[in-house]
Amino acid sequence: MTTTGRRALLVAGASAAAAALTGCTSDDAGPPRPSAAERAAAREAERVALAEAALRRRAVTASRTLLERYDATLAAHPALHARVAPLRASVAAHVRALGEDPRPTATPDGAPAAPVTTAPPTGPAVPADPKAALRELAGAARTASAAHTAELLAAPPEYARLLASVAASGAAHAYLLTEGARA
Repeated sequence: MTTTGRRALLVAGASAAAAALTGCTSDDAGPPRPSAAERAAAREAERVALAEAALRRRAVTASRTLLERYDATLAAHPALHARVAPLRASVAAHVRALGEDPRPTATPDGAPAAPVTTAPPTGPAVPADPKAALRELAGAARTASAAHTAELLAAPPEYARLLASVAASGAAHAYLLTEGARA
C-alpha cells in the first residue's frame, strides 16, 4: 500500500469512528418527544377508541335488555315456549356477536375470576295475558331494533353491518310476535 492509500485509509477510519461516536452520544436527556401532530393523532385515536367502546356497550345493553324481556316472558308464560324460544335463542346469539363474552374473565395474573354472586335479578313485569305479553315483547324488540339502527352511522363499517343485521332481525321478531301469528 502506498503512503497516499494509507492516509486515505486512516482518514476514512477516523471519519467512521467519529461518526459512530457522534451517533452514540446525545444532547437529549431521554427519548425523542412526539411532535404536536403526533400527540394530536394519538388523542384522536384514543377518542375514537373510547367512542367505539361506548357504542359497543350500548349495543350489547340493548340486546341484553331484550334478552331479559324474553326470559321474563318465558318464565311468566311457559305455554309460549314453542313460539318464543327460537327467537330468544337468536337474541342470545346477537348478544354474543355484538361483543359480550358470557364466559367468566380471567384476572391479570391469568387465574380465573371468582364468580360474582348477587341477588337474582328481578325481571321486567310481564302482563298476565299471553297476547299482551307478546305485544310487549314485540315492542321491546322494536325498541332494541331502533337502538341498533340509530348507532349505524357512528359504527365502524364491519360493526355497522352486524348492527344492521341485528336490527333487521329485531324487526322480524316484532313482526313474528304480532302479525306473524295471524298469518
